[in-house]
Amino acid sequence: MSVRHFARAPIASALALLVMLAAAIEPARAQTDYPNRPIRLIVGYAAGGGNDIFARIVADKASQILGQSVVVENKPGAGGRLSAEYVTQQPADGYTLEVAPSGTMAIAAAIYPDLKYSPTKDFVPLAMIAHFPLIMVVGADNPATNVKEFVEWAKQRPDKVNYGSSSPAFTIATELLKLKSGMPGVMIPYKSSNEMILSVMQGQTELTIADGPPTVPQVKAGKVKALAVTGAERSALLPDVPSMAEAGFPSVDVHLWSGIFAPAATPPAVVAKLEKALDEAIRDPGVADKLKALAVDPGGATPDQFKGIIDRDIVKFGEVVKAANLHFEE
Repeated sequence: MSVRHFARAPIASALALLVMLAAAIEPARAQTDYPNRPIRLIVGYAAGGGNDIFARIVADKASQILGQSVVVENKPGAGGRLSAEYVTQQPADGYTLEVAPSGTMAIAAAIYPDLKYSPTKDFVPLAMIAHFPLIMVVGADNPATNVKEFVEWAKQRPDKVNYGSSSPAFTIATELLKLKSGMPGVMIPYKSSNEMILSVMQGQTELTIADGPPTVPQVKAGKVKALAVTGAERSALLPDVPSMAEAGFPSVDVHLWSGIFAPAATPPAVVAKLEKALDEAIRDPGVADKLKALAVDPGGATPDQFKGIIDRDIVKFGEVVKAANLHFEE
């Protein structure tokens, strides 16, 4: 080997080593500097809906905490599933996150066998924004004063009882009550919670189990009668309405939620920074007050607890779907 060639060999090796070190350092630097550009929150529903409002409330505060813009983008379609699929196809770098409710994650996994993403394998939960029970309401002139009385009233007219639903979540909650009580009832589809409540007010349906924002005002106005909230505890917004547990049906425990998720391959350091910032944002008194005004409870679980809730919900909702022989269109 010539002297010149011998001298070049270690130099080439050193240059190669420097290139390798630079390649290794760059991802770590990106994680340390995170975030250094705007973060996108992808919402699978149209602007103005519950999840969109949740996302925008949290995004404003998170922007202040992280020092970067947190921008909400709406990609509606297929009950939120299109947005979840989209996020799984984006780089797992913490700059594209999913804002999703129970319906997109736990319920979709329970009712769609060919779902194109796994809520627990393709995503990591960062923060639960809010959680809330549903409210069982009947017509204001219905003679029942509690759930058991309504069940008996319904059993006396099995061919005439129906209920309104605008989503699989509401259908599953009502079918769960039917399974546990023997109550009859045929589902009548509607396009929104507002239409569900209106159908009860106008006598088109005998009952509905719906979310709080469209329901609470009509209950307080006396236009519908609330018999129970789905869970073990009463709602602070309707303190005089018993829980399903108090009503004698403790297993009718349905809490829906909305949360923020990152692709599962997101670096742990980025996940940790997002978890901390989002927790701080949701705990902020101003953010919490805005969420409470929407008839929901802010936060409610750590990321690990949130994952456990999703796992249990998938199993629970899947059991109801199977037992009630429910089928939902894609």
